[in-house]
Amino acid sequence: MLRNAHLVFLALVLACPASAAETADRILSQGNVITVDPQKPRAEAIAIRDGKILAVGTNEEILALSGPTTVVEVLDGKTVLPGFIDAHGHFSMQAQMTFMRNIASAPVGAVRNIPDLQREMRAQVESPMTKATGWVIGFGYDDSLLAENRHPTREELDAVSRERPVVALHVSLHLAAANSKALELAGITADTEDPAGGIIRRKPGSREPDGVLEESAIRLLLEKLPTADGPQALLPLIAVQQTYARHGITTAQDGATDPAGLRTLQQAAKAGMLKIDVVAFPLWETAVDSIGDQPVGTYQNGLKIGGVKMILDGSPQGKTAFLTKPYEVAPPGLDPEYRGYPAMPDNDVAEYVAVFAEKGWPLLAHANGDAAADQLLAAVAAVAETRPEKDHRTVMIHAQTVREDQLDQMVELGMIPSFFVAHTFFWGDWHRDSVLGDERARKISPANTAGKKGLRYTFHNDSPVVPPDMMRLIWTGVNRKTRSGQTLGWQERVTPMEAIEAVTIDAARQHFDEATRGSIEPGKLADLVVLDQDPLTAPVDSLASIAVTETIKKGITVYPATPRTP
Repeated sequence: MLRNAHLVFLALVLACPASAAETADRILSQGNVITVDPQKPRAEAIAIRDGKILAVGTNEEILALSGPTTVVEVLDGKTVLPGFIDAHGHFSMQAQMTFMRNIASAPVGAVRNIPDLQREMRAQVESPMTKATGWVIGFGYDDSLLAENRHPTREELDAVSRERPVVALHVSLHLAAANSKALELAGITADTEDPAGGIIRRKPGSREPDGVLEESAIRLLLEKLPTADGPQALLPLIAVQQTYARHGITTAQDGATDPAGLRTLQQAAKAGMLKIDVVAFPLWETAVDSIGDQPVGTYQNGLKIGGVKMILDGSPQGKTAFLTKPYEVAPPGLDPEYRGYPAMPDNDVAEYVAVFAEKGWPLLAHANGDAAADQLLAAVAAVAETRPEKDHRTVMIHAQTVREDQLDQMVELGMIPSFFVAHTFFWGDWHRDSVLGDERARKISPANTAGKKGLRYTFHNDSPVVPPDMMRLIWTGVNRKTRSGQTLGWQERVTPMEAIEAVTIDAARQHFDEATRGSIEPGKLADLVVLDQDPLTAPVDSLASIAVTETIKKGITVYPATPRTP
């Protein structure tokens, strides 16, 4: 309802409407607008026309752009930010998780120990997904949070079902546990050799698989998992878009898109199903074939092929990331000097980076460990020598343990670190006590150091590894609190404004989209998120509890699902 204070003014405006070229389709008034535009940081109202920002200013200035058909929404002081941008995640995989059992620990799930995990997996046996495919699949278990502090064994998953294949996917997506039937269907036996860049864990003193698969070894299993294609594959996209929109995300990323996933996204785009934009980065091994001669860097019906995603190592919480120094506590049965391992040798990394640079395709490269970061930096430096003028913006995804000297190299090479800063909460205690030790753990996701060096960094959730909760992500960057409530590396905390920039304008820049989104400026897309509190003035400890009340994509409300009326 329009407020009485505006009735007289609006009557005058409507009696003498602005010209058609200047009239807004929609106006947000009486708000607290944080524009992320240094030229005009704050405003009260926004005018929208044809899905773009028409004007930003005071209530009086913007209401003067009203016409007979203008929809005016009174915000009552709520805060408006640019729509959040997912700097790294797996949109398609998040959709697939819709049909898997949640076997995560708090706050994402309720699994505390292996009996809890078994209970949840038994419940999945009766699910429509299992009845349709025959497979019992769960996602999100975390050995670091289970009471047993270990992965489930094949025998423990056999107790769920011996007749059906049972697969528990680790929260990192870099490990998986399988029962005997799943191993049988995947052809994994004592005679199966470890694939390059992966490990089949064995029972002590033998070569018999214990059920746990690491890194590329998971593919032996995933190749046998049922996949949906055609219209059936489109259904989960509806639900996952609402999940993203509920958290204020207006542009999502699909990192490491496989060929089937790219086809599904393209079908969804063609059918007009994408209500938020999606930027896909096909998996490096299949990118040349799956992209072919399709345009890279151009949105078509809400979908853009943004470039290519490479994976150079594994997961620090799963202790498969490639480090230069040993893990604080090596995995059971391994040498104390164990440092993880690379996904591919240096020469292969260099060759792939050179191929994609020659094609002019932007590159995202997963590098959790500092040894993997060395591989990427060397390859990018070699390319930079031959193409020094190219604005490639190579992104180091996660950059968990990147060293200060490596940040200096990234400055020289024009690279972007995208920090998985949510690790400070979800695995900060585990990193300190078991993965990296106190000194290295305090330096994970070194955003403040990167910013002081002039690097434009971004933050991400890596969904579905953790939920796409952007306010919690901002909270982690500002507070760096662990599950136990301790601060992990106070020197690397950033301000609320810096954290907001990391998920708006700098995330837009990472996607080469800064001209069209990431800040609230005339001419840019009307991608907006409305919050119930101002994150710049709210107590920093409360940032995670700030609620998204509305998400607007190209001027249209996409959350809540039913558009609001004034």
